[in-house]
Amino acid sequence: MEETDYEGLHQLGGRAGIPESPDAAVLETVPNPRPGRDYLVRFTCPEFTSLCPVTGQPDFAHFVIDYVPEARIVESKSLKLFLASFRNHRAFHEDCTVFIAERLIEALAPKWLRLGGYWYPRGGIPIDVFFQTGTPPDGLWLPDPGVAPYRGRG
Repeated sequence: MEETDYEGLHQLGGRAGIPESPDAAVLETVPNPRPGRDYLVRFTCPEFTSLCPVTGQPDFAHFVIDYVPEARIVESKSLKLFLASFRNHRAFHEDCTVFIAERLIEALAPKWLRLGGYWYPRGGIPIDVFFQTGTPPDGLWLPDPGVAPYRGRG
C-alpha cells in the first residue's frame, strides 16, 4: 500500500465528532492489504444504542459484524462513529440492523458479510436480528459470535 491509499481518510488521527445521524455518517475505506486471500474481519460492538421510534426510550444491543473483504476494508474509527450515530436515531431493531448491513455492503462490496444484532429485552422480550449476504467462502474459519442467548436472571 502507498501513502496515497490513506489520503481520503478524514476521521482517523484527528478529532471527529459523532455524526448527527446514520445517514450523515461516512464509512471510510482503504484498499484491502491482502486482496485475493479470504480472511475474516470481525468487529464487536457490545454497547450499541438507539431509540425506540414510538416511545423514544433507549434500546441497547450487542452487535457482531463479520465480513470477508474483497477490494476494500472499513476504517475502524469511521465504523465506530457510524455506529455511535444511532444513539439519537429512532428506529426499530430490525431497521437498525439491516441498515447497518446495507451501508457496509454499499461501502465495501465485501465478498461475504454477516451481522448479528443481539438486542437486550424491552417489555420482557429480547429481539435478535441477523443478516447475511449468502454462504461464506469455502474453507473460511468462522468462529462462534460469542454472544450468549438471553437467559434472564436464571
